[in-house]
Amino acid sequence: MYTKKIKENLDCGILVAAKAFGGKWKLCILDAIKRGMVRPADICRYISDASPRVIEMQLAELLFFGVIEKCAEDIYPKKTEYKLTLLGESILPIMTQMDNWGTAHSEFIKERHKELEESEST
Repeated sequence: MYTKKIKENLDCGILVAAKAFGGKWKLCILDAIKRGMVRPADICRYISDASPRVIEMQLAELLFFGVIEKCAEDIYPKKTEYKLTLLGESILPIMTQMDNWGTAHSEFIKERHKELEESEST
């Protein structure tokens, strides 16, 4: 995992939350697990825009921070599944609120995003 040279202020709750849940795909991974996609291949199919390597890295960080746990059976072929811990489940109501906000404001954000892309291409 990447370590920053400047010490982070982890007395700020927002920074703590960003440390545990920040990253392009972490909340999507948690959403996938919440929806029952617990195997790595299923999570990768659900988040098709992310490479399997990136998903693996994000899963490793979520494991490190205790947001998810890995359940691996010692059989052949190996069967690995992930599940939310109590810490991981505690973010679900906030994710629901974020989803509601995103749904309510999606048209505006899409339009602004389109304008931004157009201005960057000129």
